[in-house]
Amino acid sequence: MTAFTVALVLVVAAAGLLRWRRPAWYWLAFGVTLAALRVLVRYRSVMDACGLTVPPARWRLSLARATNRPIPEPRPPRIRRLRPTRTGLVLRLKLRPGQDVFDIAAASDRLRHSFSMFGVTSREVRSGVVEVRMTGYDVLKRVQMPAETETRAMRVPVALREDGSVHYRDYRAIPHALTLGATESGKSVYQRNLVAGLAPLDVALVGIDCKQGVELFPLARRFSALADSPDTAAELLDALVARMADVYRLIRTQQRITVDVPDAEIAADIWDLPDELRPTPVVVLVDEVAELALYATKEEERRRDRIITALVRLAQLGRAAGIYLEICGQRFGSELGKGITMLRAQLTGRTAHRLNDETSANMAFGDIAPDAVLAAIQIPAELRGLAIAGDASGGWHRIRAPHTSLRQAVNLCNRYADRIPDLPELAPFRPTTGTATELVPPAKASPATA
Repeated sequence: MTAFTVALVLVVAAAGLLRWRRPAWYWLAFGVTLAALRVLVRYRSVMDACGLTVPPARWRLSLARATNRPIPEPRPPRIRRLRPTRTGLVLRLKLRPGQDVFDIAAASDRLRHSFSMFGVTSREVRSGVVEVRMTGYDVLKRVQMPAETETRAMRVPVALREDGSVHYRDYRAIPHALTLGATESGKSVYQRNLVAGLAPLDVALVGIDCKQGVELFPLARRFSALADSPDTAAELLDALVARMADVYRLIRTQQRITVDVPDAEIAADIWDLPDELRPTPVVVLVDEVAELALYATKEEERRRDRIITALVRLAQLGRAAGIYLEICGQRFGSELGKGITMLRAQLTGRTAHRLNDETSANMAFGDIAPDAVLAAIQIPAELRGLAIAGDASGGWHRIRAPHTSLRQAVNLCNRYADRIPDLPELAPFRPTTGTATELVPPAKASPATA
């Protein structure tokens, strides 16, 4: 008996230590079994308390009265599958007649408390079937991406969602995106994860970094073109617009719209072309869009209009030509001038880290998910990397990218430097990766004399 007691105390102590220091290990070792039992035992009573049950059918009531049996109890949604995951449980429910998906979504917070889980989210799989994802611990506190993720052309994992699933940046589904974030909000880390995910793919990376290239030029060995000033950015964007026109001419000559060709083989974008003819897709990363929109003189205003016009054209027409935009900035508002709201309308994907003002949050989500605006401005300053991600469908999620240091991103870009495609129109903007010239540091002010 003494040995059993000692073993039990050790197990409980180990479980408590794991729950404190390694919540993911605790969940896989102890939490998933306890949570599954808790859900199965409490399920009927919890659903009844949350108002997620329906009265029994009339024929059941009539049969109970005819046979003098007790009246059947209200029926909760039927459990079709209970699947454990590395972060929680996935419960698939079949709704009863008269129930709605919004009933489950409205009761998510009550289900979280009743089942003693960290978070509960729901989504409709198909008509009458709802998937409820429950997380057993705070997966965004210490982000650990799964060892294996789904791989697909132009689809890269960049962050982890609050329900434990992987957040992907899918360029074929959402071609253009806007990423906002104040200083020290984690926007640069999110951008590094994006570049790190794109580096192994057959894609051309184009960067515009008007902060003299301090953010993107360390990754230059994997970039096909880089611009570090508004003047160079204007020329680079004009070259991309010219490339877009050339790609459209190629698609037009290869459309195969004769009557003897099946409809499924008609080409309307680069992904319908044969592999040997398909142009290399291009991802354009703009590190600070406000630097491209600000001006102080008439000449700078003309350059600004040229840049914004090129960005709008690429956002409107670039998808079929395989040109995708990633617009990043600390501030994004209508005060940046004409054409900005037109540009925003073409940026389907929206990601907002911690913001300093509500106006930027409204520019990010006000037109697609108004309830995400409040969530974006409530991100605490100590949670760097936490962001709100949404799209034009109106859905949004809390996400957090794993911490990737600049050295890790540089090493990865250097490893895949041989994957840079040969694009003649971008050759004049190819970054040089030689030894940096030694610069004289700014002179320090002399100390005041007594």
